[in-house]
Amino acid sequence: MEAVNKVAVIGAGMMGAEIALCFAVSGHEVTLKDATLQLAQKGKDRLRTVLDKAIQKGTFEAKDKDGTLSRITPTEEYDVLKNADLIVEAVFEDLEIKRAVFAKLDSLCKSDCVFATNTSSIPITLLATSVKARRAGRFLGSHFFSPASVMKLVEIVPGLETKEETVSFMMDCCRKIGKTPIRVKDVTGFAVNRILHAMWIEANRLLEEGVATPEDIDIACKLGLGHPIGPYALMDHTGMDLNLQVQQILHEAYGERFRPRPILKQKVNANHLGRKSGRGWFDYQK
Repeated sequence: MEAVNKVAVIGAGMMGAEIALCFAVSGHEVTLKDATLQLAQKGKDRLRTVLDKAIQKGTFEAKDKDGTLSRITPTEEYDVLKNADLIVEAVFEDLEIKRAVFAKLDSLCKSDCVFATNTSSIPITLLATSVKARRAGRFLGSHFFSPASVMKLVEIVPGLETKEETVSFMMDCCRKIGKTPIRVKDVTGFAVNRILHAMWIEANRLLEEGVATPEDIDIACKLGLGHPIGPYALMDHTGMDLNLQVQQILHEAYGERFRPRPILKQKVNANHLGRKSGRGWFDYQK
């Protein structure tokens, strides 16, 4: 397959913007699209803080900041994506929203453009039905992990009709931007999320039973299991609404072992969504 010159990311939220940053850091020109130009620009603007933190930690050179950001172009238009070589979709985790995005992209993008979805739980073969048959061979999953600018892993998930050359192409793209890709079978939740949410559900069961507090469960996982971050701090980072949505998808696919715990539903109902709302399992408004 041809080399990647033009990359586009659809969705300028926390995940989409950082995926765009990964490509920009490696020298790619990236178009970052959202529903409005304001949202797309907001996503790009947040990356200044991401890079500033990386500079403070010594993992990024200050002299490269402006050049990296200049390679990211925010937009609200679909038409500017028609010549993209690779499009990574990172919109809201909703099947119908993603279907609509891919149908629109399929109608205007060049025939050899590869479509990659960052879905964390929706089967790739199902999403691939959003495009015409001629595109299905160039459609696959590329599940990045949050924060995408830091986390090295990407799950590469071929659908039923994905061509082997498309898988090889995407694995190579990930390596070129400093990621470590693994190939995962197209099943609901893939590999990591099935492990992760099984642990989170059990952690919430411990909390409901009064076995330990969120703070102590986090300490237990960090010091007893060697995890770099505890489950409750991580849930606050990813967002309670997304966590609940993924668990509902997993529950529908696999049954009782993934039934979301009532305490998670309460958090969502109370708008305690984590860092993005200022309060989750922990209070970030202090």
